[in-house]
Amino acid sequence: MALLLKAEEAEDFPQWRAALQALDPALEIIDWPCPADARQRIEYALVWQPPRGELAGYAKLRAIFSIGAGVDAILADPTLPDVPLVRMIEPGLTRGMNEFVSLAVLGHHRFMLQYAARRRARDWSPIQQIDASQRRVGVLGLGQLGRAALAQLATFGFALRGWSRSPRRIDGVECFHGEAGFDDFLAGCDILVCLLPLTDDTRGILDARCFARLPHGACVVNVGRGGHLVEEDLRAALDSGQIAEATLDVCQSEPPAADSWLWDDPRVLLTPHIASMIIFDSAAAAVLEARRQWLAGERPAGLVDRRRGY
Repeated sequence: MALLLKAEEAEDFPQWRAALQALDPALEIIDWPCPADARQRIEYALVWQPPRGELAGYAKLRAIFSIGAGVDAILADPTLPDVPLVRMIEPGLTRGMNEFVSLAVLGHHRFMLQYAARRRARDWSPIQQIDASQRRVGVLGLGQLGRAALAQLATFGFALRGWSRSPRRIDGVECFHGEAGFDDFLAGCDILVCLLPLTDDTRGILDARCFARLPHGACVVNVGRGGHLVEEDLRAALDSGQIAEATLDVCQSEPPAADSWLWDDPRVLLTPHIASMIIFDSAAAAVLEARRQWLAGERPAGLVDRRRGY
């Protein structure tokens, strides 16, 4: 049984191979690009943003596993084989996202970007603190990562709300759904966190219309995909004061162009798509468990509905 592995970075291959073979010594792990003489042995593919058309050439392919939680880059391939596609769900990925979202929200809540600017200006003056119960934090996207982030944020005492395409109920969270609930959701978000999957419906959702419906001086955290944000609309909203600050872990172009305004704007905390990073041992266990579930006729955790895009 052979698995084709296209890691996010070439140097990750030995760690992936070691983690997978520690759990299944009989599994043959083949590095990408696949040698011609091995193509007929490939039954599974574990990939990070494979080139379009790459996965169509494996006649015995039985399932595709995404190294990331998002699968938009894979689904963009019009030649993608009609086999199960499973996105990554593993504890390390969730913990990492919880840490980053909490860090970003707390940073805006406690004015860290403003204090950084005051430090540069040799300004020692304090900013009046706001109690967490008076700070309304909203999460766009109530899948596994969104729900986990809200559970973590609840420990700080924030007033929480969430939005999803279809109805959800979460204890301690005011939930909204659909187009009809979108504006009401935004109106009560002092800090907006985007954890949506990227689909045709969510592309560009963080735009001028969205920003205008947030309270004046709100903050934005995007840990979804760069395609969710209209970057020039954010710049205009920052310039007008409608948006006070933003944390961006993802961008339209990664990295941004050398002359992009995002590099130098003190109102933006920019990080290189590191909000949540794979832990090889637990990720390998998640992949092999999903394979076991599928072979047993069960529905694997993370099985993608291609019509929805997640």
